[in-house]
Amino acid sequence: MKIRAIFRSLLAVPAFIFLLSAQSLNAQFVVDQVIGVVGSEKILLSDVEQELLRMQMQGVTAEGDMKCSIFEEQMIHKLLLHQAAIDSIEVTPSMVEGEMERRLRYFINQIGSEDALEKYFNKTMFQIRADLRISIREGLLAQQVQGKIVENVTVTPSEVRRFYRDIPQDSLPIIPDQYQVRQIVMYPPAGEDAKFAVREQLLDIRERVLKGERFSTLAVAYSEDRATATRGGELGFMSREQLVKSFADVAFNLREGQVSQIVESEYGFHIIQMIERRNDQVNVRHILMRPSYSPDQLLKAQTKLDSISNLIKTDTLTFRRAAQMFSEDENTRLSGGLMINPQSNTSLFEREHFLPADFYVIRNLKPGEISQPFESRDEHANVVYKLVMISKIIPQHRANLDDDYAIIQQMTKMGKQHEVFMDWVKSKVKTTYVRIDPSYRNCSFEMDGWLR
Repeated sequence: MKIRAIFRSLLAVPAFIFLLSAQSLNAQFVVDQVIGVVGSEKILLSDVEQELLRMQMQGVTAEGDMKCSIFEEQMIHKLLLHQAAIDSIEVTPSMVEGEMERRLRYFINQIGSEDALEKYFNKTMFQIRADLRISIREGLLAQQVQGKIVENVTVTPSEVRRFYRDIPQDSLPIIPDQYQVRQIVMYPPAGEDAKFAVREQLLDIRERVLKGERFSTLAVAYSEDRATATRGGELGFMSREQLVKSFADVAFNLREGQVSQIVESEYGFHIIQMIERRNDQVNVRHILMRPSYSPDQLLKAQTKLDSISNLIKTDTLTFRRAAQMFSEDENTRLSGGLMINPQSNTSLFEREHFLPADFYVIRNLKPGEISQPFESRDEHANVVYKLVMISKIIPQHRANLDDDYAIIQQMTKMGKQHEVFMDWVKSKVKTTYVRIDPSYRNCSFEMDGWLR
């Protein structure tokens, strides 16, 4: 495992993320031992053994002795933690809890439920959280130290060109087909009758909770937020900034166990139950319901888009101008319907970045062609109808300066950050106490200076 790879992994996520198998989490080492010390931080044999099991489980391989590679990775990680202690860097409990809940939601979504997660790891959720809390705290500390080391690194256009010229071409990534797309979005007219029906249904559910039924059970049965419904509607700890304003304003004013009145947001209509408040974060359950549309209401949106499409096809309006005049999507209307990829903050999308309903239509279009109106969803999963037009298709290719400058620029910056970071490691090791167990002193470490 190259130190460059270690550096990149540390930048991306906290080290040693909680992704161990049940076997490794429950492994009982008859004799654990300290196999290394970096400053005030100890490296245990179990740390290396567990990381080795995780890598083997995922099919990860490395040149040379994998245990030696893991041990060197651990030494770099402990060096960062040692520096965090020297600099009095701390992470707040809310930061740790927020990241922990985010990861737990990911694991639970992958495995299906909290019960399934407990069975998989043979631990209670309390124990899982306790294990995860330690690694997350250390990871966040290491990230903060590393971020400070490389925070001032910048690259110039000439450095980007030089990096591109010098790097072996087969080391550049293959970029899949990319699409630049404009859209016109129309929402079906939400009838007051439909909104009234949703409110009545939520009022009935709220009344059932107040009479003693479990909020979580009703969330599983009725909530249209399927990502949280499987967890009884639980969101996990979130700050006010992570929630939409109308939802947060109500959630942060609830007492433990209290159930809110109906709350309207861009997602639909909710009732909320407070589970726990911790500092500047809350953990709540919610039940989300949206108005349902009649066939006539859906047809109105489709018909309106048909008439807009005819105006464009007869050259009465350009697609861009029609989007500015008629689109109801505030995120793209002013830019003439140009969609922005939130993952890259560019106008280029790869296949997996699209909603399935959108790509099903887009894949059959050529540049300049306009789709028929089709049903899709907005970012809040609300029903919309769309017209889309392909502005540009960039076929699959190896990354180059003309089409992928931002990618080459980021690779250049990462390389420069790596150099700055490794210079810091080499300098810091000279003034930091390092002890390596004899069983690891014969390792061929990638960086000189560990053995003195």
